[in-house]
Amino acid sequence: MNSNTQTLDLPTARVIRRIADFCELAKPRVVLMVLITAFVGFYVGSADVPDYSQLLKMLLGTALAAGGTLALNQFIERRSDALMTRTRHRPIPDGRVTAIEAFWFGLAVTIAGLVYLAIAVNAISAGITALITVTYLLFYTPMKRKSPLCLIVGAIPGALPPVIGCVAARGILDVDAWVLFAILFLWQVPHTLAIAWLYREDYAKAGIQFLPVIEPGGSSTNRQIVSHCAALLAVSLLPTLLGLAGAIYFVVAFVLGVGFLVSGLRLAMESTMIGARRLLYASLIYLPVLLLMMALDRVPS
Repeated sequence: MNSNTQTLDLPTARVIRRIADFCELAKPRVVLMVLITAFVGFYVGSADVPDYSQLLKMLLGTALAAGGTLALNQFIERRSDALMTRTRHRPIPDGRVTAIEAFWFGLAVTIAGLVYLAIAVNAISAGITALITVTYLLFYTPMKRKSPLCLIVGAIPGALPPVIGCVAARGILDVDAWVLFAILFLWQVPHTLAIAWLYREDYAKAGIQFLPVIEPGGSSTNRQIVSHCAALLAVSLLPTLLGLAGAIYFVVAFVLGVGFLVSGLRLAMESTMIGARRLLYASLIYLPVLLLMMALDRVPS
């Protein structure tokens, strides 16, 4: 390789690196999870043959709005991210992206996603997505350093993506959409508390007030985990009872729910890192399998 080629490659490498840094701001793995739940909401809420053009439009708008919102979240939390081992290498605290760059990037991408949803899909899906942005950035994010109730508030935007999909398919906000919301809402509490249990020392450094941080004994944490796992077991059966999914889904949802509840009970009895990690793994198995079975055994509207 001659020196001219090397000179040309250096600017190209820098551009690629910058693009990768901005992509990291948007948290692509989290966006992927948002899109999966939105896809399931659209698919189970569709007629016999889903409108795949509408689906792609919904996914694009949702991806833009979610990525922009997550970038704005990193802008807001840049100082606390710098204090925690698990987040200090993110683009802003690591100095690869400036705070002002992250702000304008996040704002532009979020607005683009919301406007696209309103024009290409429908106003209801755009409104629900805007609600996610507002609750996540203006309520959940600041509450994390003030009250353990932030977990409940944060579960609201996390549970709304399947609702976006459902209203994009049907054009209305009905009971089926709220059942999907309830499943995601209840799942998030034990999932997030398991993560907080594992990283409570890190969260304490940043002053984040999750239950495992402010109450190291774990009694309230355990009660929240077990009660939400039990409620999830019951609510996850509703799609079959409401005619949204079939009998196969019902059986799988029951088995998954019992397994998830058992993992929560074991953590409540043991209160160990191993128990928290086991619950986290159970949550990561539970949701994808449940959503997959809901999609495979759906009853078209």
